[in-house]
Amino acid sequence: MPEPLLETKMEDAARMELTVIVPARDEEDCVGACLASLVGQSDEFFLLGRDWELLVVDDGSTDRTGEIAKGFAGVTVMEPARLEKGWTGKANACWTAAQQARGSWLLFTDADTVHEAGNLRRAIHEAEKHKVGMLSYSPRQLVSGIWQRALMPLVFCELALSYPPEKVSNPELRIAAANGQFLLVSAEGYKAIGGHASVKSEILEDVELAFLAKKRKVGLRFRYAADALSTRMYRTTGAMLEGWTKNLALLFGNSLMLAAWRILDVALLVGLPLLAWAYWGAGVQQLPWFTAGWLLALVWLRNLWRFYARVAKSNFPALDVAISPLALPLFAFLLYRSWFQNKILRRVNWKGRTYSA
Repeated sequence: MPEPLLETKMEDAARMELTVIVPARDEEDCVGACLASLVGQSDEFFLLGRDWELLVVDDGSTDRTGEIAKGFAGVTVMEPARLEKGWTGKANACWTAAQQARGSWLLFTDADTVHEAGNLRRAIHEAEKHKVGMLSYSPRQLVSGIWQRALMPLVFCELALSYPPEKVSNPELRIAAANGQFLLVSAEGYKAIGGHASVKSEILEDVELAFLAKKRKVGLRFRYAADALSTRMYRTTGAMLEGWTKNLALLFGNSLMLAAWRILDVALLVGLPLLAWAYWGAGVQQLPWFTAGWLLALVWLRNLWRFYARVAKSNFPALDVAISPLALPLFAFLLYRSWFQNKILRRVNWKGRTYSA
């Protein structure tokens, strides 16, 4: 089992300003860009090895992830503690590195992220300005292929509606969320919430850490941050389907109801114009602007406008939003599939590992 948090590491050791922790498992196609963006931070305040440190946890990769990470000067590459039953791989990797961290702030960031110049120091200043012990960013999402471009806006608009950043950041409200792609937490705050050991079995460890931050009055701030970093969450359609199958039912407690609403969207967006066309084709001759066909067309236009107004909250490009109706059946299917795996089978798969849900 991973060792308990070392007091000498967290309290008595010589402090740095920041420790960046990158858990990585089979990320050879993206870890290089991530580390280059971190090592290349232009702010003179961060001189690698002096004011901050960068730890990469190679979590049992079978590709060149570790070799690529070792090619960056000043980056410390380590192996995680043995993965014990009841732990997820990511929680175990993050916890292993956190015990060695010397920073007053800890940044957990995924290997598929790319950080803008000066992002690290600005993030610390933002957390200090708002007097919070935890700051999380939702990155700008990079997508490729028609199914990613159509599906991702649907998912992220629901996330924006379910977890409004202004409510998540309000300490008076219970609602909490965070994004593990960028999770900055003070060393004291991390200790107060018990670190990743307190969420060792959680599939959505980032959201659970956010709940603990609010519960224990650490302070939480969450926002969309295209100005800070970007990420390509899924490099293939298969990985996207596996990832959202793992997460959707946990992100949305009403996943079956949400699936039903998305099927209704399909029925309205496709069925209403077909029904209107059927009325026109039957030659119903009432007052021209008040025939059933025209009324159905107006209802369809209203639903189309409401649909796009909602999906626009996803922060995706207009063209991706425009084609998002194509993925409505797929989104409904993934919501059901996620519910079935999480609630009925009680297990999920991710990166070659199977976890109890």
